[in-house]
Amino acid sequence: MASRARKTCCAVCCLLLIVVIVVIVTLSLTVFKIKDPIVTVHAFGLDNLKFTLEPDSKLSVGMLITMVNLNYGSFTYIDSTGYVDYRGTMVAEIPMVSNYVPARSSINVTTYAVFMIGKMIQNPMFFPDFVNNKVLNMTSTTELPGKVSVLKFIKLKAMAYSTCNISLNLYAKTADTNCISKLKL
Repeated sequence: MASRARKTCCAVCCLLLIVVIVVIVTLSLTVFKIKDPIVTVHAFGLDNLKFTLEPDSKLSVGMLITMVNLNYGSFTYIDSTGYVDYRGTMVAEIPMVSNYVPARSSINVTTYAVFMIGKMIQNPMFFPDFVNNKVLNMTSTTELPGKVSVLKFIKLKAMAYSTCNISLNLYAKTADTNCISKLKL
């Protein structure tokens, strides 16, 4: 009789284990599937911009970055720096102060980009872009190392990557951005 009870107990335990595994796999492939964040960048203060072509001058452009977290886990990142590239040359840095992005929520981050004019004007394509096209096309890249927290007890290291194409029109004093972001665990 004891062996029959043991067999029944083992069968029930195996069945429960299979159900738990199926539920975990189903949740990880549906609800908890990692979704890439949505990042939008808005430059502000361009109407008061004073742009000079002196090699040692710097130009500071304010930015409002909106990060939308579509995941069921929150993301906390540490201090980082983003970089702006103009035709193969790094021409600006963007400080990113550590922050917390709640699950299924969004935050606004205010920062600035400091452009090194000397590096820009050394590029042979700067004056044709500046005079003829009136638009400077640049690319910004940012890596935000941090941690994802799911259900407040599962914590995983993560890296958020963002690449933005920026079109800066210095005559009209406008900036258009298009960002692509990825989150990797």
